[in-house]
Amino acid sequence: MQQEKKKAWVVTVDMGYGHQRTAYPLRDLTPEGKVINANNYEGIPPEDRRVWETTRGFYEFISDFKRIPLIGDFCFGLFDQFQKIAAFYPKRDLSRPNLSLKQIFSMIKKGWGKHLIEKLKAESGGKPIPLIATFFTPAFMAEHFNYPGEIYCVICDADVARTWAPLNPQKSRIKYFTPNHRTAKRLELYGVKKENIFLTGYPMPKEDIGTEEMEVLRQDLESRLLNLDPKRLYFSRYSGLIRKYLGYLPSKSNHPLTLMFAIGGAGAQKEIAISVIKSLKKKIRGGEIKIILVAGIKSFVRDYFLEKIEFLGLKNSKNIEILYAEKINDYFEKFNQALRTTDVLWTKPSELSFYVSLGIPIIIAPSIGSQEDFNREWLLWHHAGRTQDNPNYTDEWFFEFLERGEFADMAMHGFIEAEKLGTFKIGKIISKNL
Repeated sequence: MQQEKKKAWVVTVDMGYGHQRTAYPLRDLTPEGKVINANNYEGIPPEDRRVWETTRGFYEFISDFKRIPLIGDFCFGLFDQFQKIAAFYPKRDLSRPNLSLKQIFSMIKKGWGKHLIEKLKAESGGKPIPLIATFFTPAFMAEHFNYPGEIYCVICDADVARTWAPLNPQKSRIKYFTPNHRTAKRLELYGVKKENIFLTGYPMPKEDIGTEEMEVLRQDLESRLLNLDPKRLYFSRYSGLIRKYLGYLPSKSNHPLTLMFAIGGAGAQKEIAISVIKSLKKKIRGGEIKIILVAGIKSFVRDYFLEKIEFLGLKNSKNIEILYAEKINDYFEKFNQALRTTDVLWTKPSELSFYVSLGIPIIIAPSIGSQEDFNREWLLWHHAGRTQDNPNYTDEWFFEFLERGEFADMAMHGFIEAEKLGTFKIGKIISKNL
């Protein structure tokens, strides 16, 4: 490994897609473009792997178990109490560590994560390079085991629980990249020093942005707006706003009206996607809409979609696409490319909530967990998304909203109000420490 190639270590965790998706746009900052999985790297000690696998296995089980009527919601509710985010107002001192945080540090003090940090120390060479974690635990490990370089942590939700800040925030040297004003202020309530908080925005994929001039994003949004306002009702009211931010639009979109349904990493809510397909069956056959079903890297989700699509008689339809890849980076690459011709994204309010900054309105599926409740509120507050109506009648309400120009309105709200240049801002901050 040549020293000149080293910019920063980017460390994530393989627990759902959120933390890995957050790390993916930052891979250009890493040695040889490789992101490190703290729970699945070469040489990880068996005892460290067991701790991570127990945590991930339980999360995926409880997320999928939630769909079971009554008992599923009850059990998930108990689990969610451990990651619950306290009310923001009235503003008060929230620095007291909770039980979950104490348990995490108890395991770290016993040696959990020491091997990873010692490995990064040894491979950093003469001058330690910054470490960027997209999950709080690796950042805590780096500080506890005295990683000599700068330590950063990227927040990937619109609000965060106390577990994101260390035991003694005022004494900590961990710095945070935050996606919005609320998370920055929340960290202050947890005791994190103001000088350790950077309001950068969520790191978006450069392939969907272009340069800092956002030429790719603007071009894609132009075609998207043509599909999202078929009767030109939004255009008639806000033509001046559109020209201000995009200039004059082309005469025709470069793709058909496209709805993407993204499934979470645990495979939850795949049944909702099939309810949507059933409702839109005639319009799919008639070429009025294209559907992209995102299975991610879960083969059982892909197979479930294939089976249901065949049962519905849509197996050979050119207007249904299943997005699947065996490797996580291949999935992100395909997903980011597909976003460029996606007009509406239907998903639970995960880290994908921040993708409204690309001018893609979101239909909000039921949230899974306290942090997603706050992501939903953030979307609604910015008028960049709307809560799903009954999936069984998507063919009715979806096209009513479309014809009224409501999706076009949400697309412009997201594009104008949500931060889009987080990846570039993070890169500039990191470059100052090299």
